Amino acid sequence: MSPYLKKSPEVAAALAEGKAVVALESTIISHGMPYPENVETALKVEKVVRAAGAVPATIAILDGKLCAGLSLEQIETLGKEGTAVAKASRRDIPFLLARKELGATTVAATMIIAAQAGIELFATGGIGGVHRGGAMSFDISADLQELARTSVAVVCAGAKSILDLPLTLEYLETYGVPVIGYQTNEFPAFYSRESGLSVDYALHTPAEIAEVLNTKWSAGLVGGAIIANPVPEKFSMDATYLNGIIEHALIEATRDKIKGKAVTPYLLSKVKELTAGKSLVSNIELVLNNARLAAEIAVARS
Repeated sequence: MSPYLKKSPEVAAALAEGKAVVALESTIISHGMPYPENVETALKVEKVVRAAGAVPATIAILDGKLCAGLSLEQIETLGKEGTAVAKASRRDIPFLLARKELGATTVAATMIIAAQAGIELFATGGIGGVHRGGAMSFDISADLQELARTSVAVVCAGAKSILDLPLTLEYLETYGVPVIGYQTNEFPAFYSRESGLSVDYALHTPAEIAEVLNTKWSAGLVGGAIIANPVPEKFSMDATYLNGIIEHALIEATRDKIKGKAVTPYLLSKVKELTAGKSLVSNIELVLNNARLAAEIAVARS
């Protein structure tokens, strides 16, 4: 075990006993939502995981440690500090550990720490991907490479709709990452259930998904998988309306010279502003929905 890894007593006990555990990211706390909604949502997500029979392991970097399982106080700290907390992907981890600085983990960093802890199911909102214009800029999220190399299954509402979804799916196909639609043949677009794009396979129960994951890893096939779980219909936003909002937000991002890891939080904030907060409601509900499904799959595998 890595000398930098620190599992909470609850998470360590659950893993030792072979109980179901679900990893949860912390970027959504510090960078995905404003305070106090971020802390409230993080606690609701943990509650949903518990209600489905699994143990939540919210992941972050704190005091020079890769932490799997956070206390209420630690979650509060991440929420209150907000965007002052470093957004941590793979490349940032050694610097944050060496400096003992706070790090809110992205999908990629959460997968790395979850894998080190022995956690194979992870629930998030939406994965990163190829940004619009990525064919020219090569702005591609590290999440996609992590999915190709790290054996953790990610339950998400597809990729964030601010991205180039066709190119994101092409990238995943190239690197052999299976995209599983949960009770759908269509790849969801984060805030919207619709993208017009197909998934590789559609499975209909947590048990079916658990069996496929067990088979994949038992066969020695290294790498993750995406379980694409559409936002609940009640909270799904119209795809055409949403694309218009995103195009407007992209124009403003270009005008404001936003680049690199600042792009996603900037665009999500703009979308929230331009939808009068409707996107935030959708975001919260899809995260809760993903946490529930991840827990059900983890229980089916335990």
